[in-house]
Amino acid sequence: QVQLVESGGGVVQTGNSLTLSCGASGGTFSNYVMAWFRRSPGEERAFVAYISRYGRNTDYADSVKGRFTISRDNAKKSVYLQMNSLKPEDTAVYYCAVRIGETTYWYTQSSSYHYWGQGTQVIVSS
Repeated sequence: QVQLVESGGGVVQTGNSLTLSCGASGGTFSNYVMAWFRRSPGEERAFVAYISRYGRNTDYADSVKGRFTISRDNAKKSVYLQMNSLKPEDTAVYYCAVRIGETTYWYTQSSSYHYWGQGTQVIVSS
């Protein structure tokens, strides 16, 4: 039902910025809770950020608070992740995810989301 296309990944120097985009097709975008997860080499997929259906609520992993900002544009059916002050520890494949309906208390868990994008690679050099 829902198809996600991610873009914006690349290679940057420590301290620089990068913005990821995720466009959705199918269904009603305003009924989607959106999130970003990431997977570093040799590690499990981890929560990065989420945003509620109309953008009223957001939350972030402690490791990215103050540096990353999630936003959405329901008219464009897109969600974004602005990443500032990037560190080598941010190197990972970043995934866009969709949850159909209301936010759950367990919004940091992968199992709360119904659809996933293909992932986009971010590499931060030291």
